[in-house]
Amino acid sequence: MTAGHLQELRRGTVVLACLVRLQRPDYGYALLESINALGILVDASTLYPLLRRLEKQGLLVSEWNTEEARPRKFYRTSPDGTELAETLQTDWRRINDALARLTTGDD
Repeated sequence: MTAGHLQELRRGTVVLACLVRLQRPDYGYALLESINALGILVDASTLYPLLRRLEKQGLLVSEWNTEEARPRKFYRTSPDGTELAETLQTDWRRINDALARLTTGDD
């Protein structure tokens, strides 16, 4: 029961984390490592399809880096993705503030 609710909460969190983190271009595995290190837990089997979906929606752009021995696809947040990230962060803060007021009885 709890796992399903946690999964729902994390789903939107991972989208926002990707949009914010990829304002600095990076490849999938490095993104996975960095957001997991911050405590936003996501599996590769979830992240890679999400990156493709966000790219298809125009929220991320990508390019291949073939300068190293192993080619890597680098992603970065598009202007539309940056705008969405700002909107989501504003709403996140509003919801967080409301929850804080609820837990302290300041409603």
